[in-house]
Amino acid sequence: MTSTHREDVLAETEAWFQHHGLAYFVPEQRAGARAALRPRRLVPLLALTALAAAAIAVAVSLLADELSFLPAILWTAFGLVAAWYALTALEARPIVAWALSRTFGSLRTLLPMMTRALPLLLVFVTFLFINAEVWQVSAYLDGGKLWLVALLFGTLAVAFLLVRLPEEVDRTDDHVDEELLLKSTADTPLEEAARALVGDPDADPASYAEVSGFERWNLILVLVIIQATQVLLLSVTVFAFFMIFGGIVMDEAIVATWTGSPDQVHALGWAPSLTVELVQVSVFLAAFSSLYLTVSTVTDETYREQFFGSVLHELERAVGVRAVYLALRDSTLKSTD
Repeated sequence: MTSTHREDVLAETEAWFQHHGLAYFVPEQRAGARAALRPRRLVPLLALTALAAAAIAVAVSLLADELSFLPAILWTAFGLVAAWYALTALEARPIVAWALSRTFGSLRTLLPMMTRALPLLLVFVTFLFINAEVWQVSAYLDGGKLWLVALLFGTLAVAFLLVRLPEEVDRTDDHVDEELLLKSTADTPLEEAARALVGDPDADPASYAEVSGFERWNLILVLVIIQATQVLLLSVTVFAFFMIFGGIVMDEAIVATWTGSPDQVHALGWAPSLTVELVQVSVFLAAFSSLYLTVSTVTDETYREQFFGSVLHELERAVGVRAVYLALRDSTLKSTD
């Protein structure tokens, strides 16, 4: 393989990385993301975000006459700005786009997962739904506090994923051999190069398998987005179920008895069988279910295999292609010296 051919293969592989949500596997993308994390760029952005979020939060709190909106709006504002900065300055758009397309493109396989995961979850959460104490707690949460509780459950779920999913990446790059390299690079620009490197006694492409830094976080981010999107879809299903179930069995008299406030039950004008309290309870239980599902899908072996077993195959492929890419790049640099 000539030096020019190697450079062409490396360029094609970098385009393949971009197309498969592995933007930080490309050196130029990593350099751009690293520059965007410098304090001189982050500190002014954080200061402006804090001032703008505080102004919006105070305005909303005064209009709604509820100071509880203040922390929820601040929390949401920082989350939205962080997401925007990641998509633009950190150049994570290809990563997020691929992860979302991978998730929604596999909805056909997600439905069987839902039929396995939802029944047990609904049995468990339904006992909370028909519990008067849960209705009392949820009914007395105003809009700001309910929003804050949902953010708390969601943040805890994402934090749990960020703690546990790196173990999946570490476990994957610990078991890379020549067979996996050949299998991973099949139908990629590196297929021919992988066979040549594996057959070369002086080359050891498997030694490049360990993933660290931005590349490691690239893989973690893909797993987090896929897992969080699947859990969000299931949580929305839980919310819809309780809205339908509650609209059938929970009339205003029962709601008034369980909340202990017969004069404060608020029926929705367009749907007399639905109440504001039912919406609050459904949101509360859906948010709780997101945390429960997140922990279950990562810690329980059956759930783990069902929810992102197929994604681990993509993870192995990414690690294998990267190892061959690095080995080929190093051999190209040595040949030009």
